[in-house]
Amino acid sequence: MIRCVPVRGYFEENCFFYIDDATRHGFVIDPGAEAERLLAIIRREGWTIEKILLTHGHFDHTGAVDALRKALGVPVLAHENADSYLLNPRMNLSAFCVGNWTVQNVEKVRDGDEISLDADPAFRLRLIHTPGHTTDSVVYYSEKDRAAFVGDTIFKAGIGNFRYPGGSRQDIVESIRDRILTLPDDTVLYSGHSDQTTVGAEKRRYF
Repeated sequence: MIRCVPVRGYFEENCFFYIDDATRHGFVIDPGAEAERLLAIIRREGWTIEKILLTHGHFDHTGAVDALRKALGVPVLAHENADSYLLNPRMNLSAFCVGNWTVQNVEKVRDGDEISLDADPAFRLRLIHTPGHTTDSVVYYSEKDRAAFVGDTIFKAGIGNFRYPGGSRQDIVESIRDRILTLPDDTVLYSGHSDQTTVGAEKRRYF
C-alpha cells in the first residue's frame, strides 16, 4: 500500500507511507511537516512504522522527523552525504525560510543498499543515489511494486531545481537519464511536489 499525504509547513510537500498489507508494518518517507496529523493517521490505520526514510536533506522534507522519531522510537535513514545538509541550515535552506533547523543522529545508507522490514524482510526498497538536486538525493525503489519514491529529482513533466547549494544540472540530467528512466516503463514515480507519473511517460516526454 502506498499512501500520499500532502503536508504543509513553509511549503506543501508530499509525504508517503509505504506499508506492507500483510503485516501492517512499513516506512514513512519524507515527513516534511504536520507531525501530529501524520501520527494520527498511523494510529487510526493501525500501522507500525519501522523506519523514517529521507530522499534528501532539505528542510521541507524533514520538518516532522524529530517529532515522529520521538513518538515512534524508530531510526531515520538518509544517504551518506546527508549530514552536509541536515546539519547545515544554509545548505538545507531553513536559514532562508524558517530559521536554523537541523536533524541529527541519522543512520547512513549507500547506493545499492536494501532497506527491508523486520516484520517481512521480503518487503524492501533499494536505494539509488541520484545527485543533482542535492548531493545526497536518492530514490527508494521497489521492484516488486514497480514504485519509486524520487524526492525532488524528477516531477511529472519537470526536473528538480539544480540551482540550490550542491545542485548540478549535469548531475541531475545524468541521474534522471541513467538511474531513473532506466527503470521499467511501468514504474510509478512518486515525487515530493507533483502528481505521480511513470517512467514511460517521462521517457516519451524528454528522451
